[in-house]
Amino acid sequence: MKKMNGVLLLLLTLVLFLAACGSSEEDTSGDEGDSGSEDTAENNTDYELVEDGTFTFAASGEFRPFSMTGADGEMEGFDIDVANAIAEELGLEPSPQKQKFASIVEGVKTGRFDAAVASHTITEERQQEVDFSTPYYYSGAQIFTRPDSDIETLEDLEGKEVALSKGSTYSQYAEEVTENIKTYDSDVVALQSLSKGRHDAVITDFLTGKEASGEGLEIEAKEMIERSEQAVAVSKENTELLDEINTALETLRENGTLSEISEEYFGEDITTAPE
Repeated sequence: MKKMNGVLLLLLTLVLFLAACGSSEEDTSGDEGDSGSEDTAENNTDYELVEDGTFTFAASGEFRPFSMTGADGEMEGFDIDVANAIAEELGLEPSPQKQKFASIVEGVKTGRFDAAVASHTITEERQQEVDFSTPYYYSGAQIFTRPDSDIETLEDLEGKEVALSKGSTYSQYAEEVTENIKTYDSDVVALQSLSKGRHDAVITDFLTGKEASGEGLEIEAKEMIERSEQAVAVSKENTELLDEINTALETLRENGTLSEISEEYFGEDITTAPE
């Protein structure tokens, strides 16, 4: 009988020990679950950002009226308003960064900026470096001269002196007809130089030329060379962010925000594809 009692006591001790171990394992599992929830709350996006909670985007601040620098040093303009609207849709704080246009794509590629909202035309060459969103506006290259010029077409620029913005895709058109090309940090400065008697022509975005003419520059619009699509540039390593930006742009098109921003700056809607 004493032997039987000893066996029962041993079995009871073993059961209590196993129950205690099971309780400990369940508690540990519960702690890990709570920890996982906290991690999810802290990392509530599937894409990488330069700074958590912030949409860091680049623009030149020298491409009126798309991006320009105000008296307070802050950037404003069509591109800036579009970028701010995208940030709001993403639930992020916008952080505009002023950068020379020619080096913006490299900054996006190397992760210095989350994106570029800087009137970049979609080209095969640029697509080798970065990915592009769906277009957020449509524009095109146009020739501008002084009012007394007899230049009308691209062919008329053969051998002439043409001014451009550094890094502009419009250089391809000038190179077709002349080797005499001058570059500036911005299209606006090139147009100002033209109006003061320098160069024979400037090739720039037709909306930029229209804006400069409306502000009193002595320039005249000539041949429209082509139509182009402008889009947000994002690193090829950040496809999740690109997807979210495309979703944001779709929402901004559908609710009329893009159209409203365009009307404010241009008096017309440049955010829909021309027919």
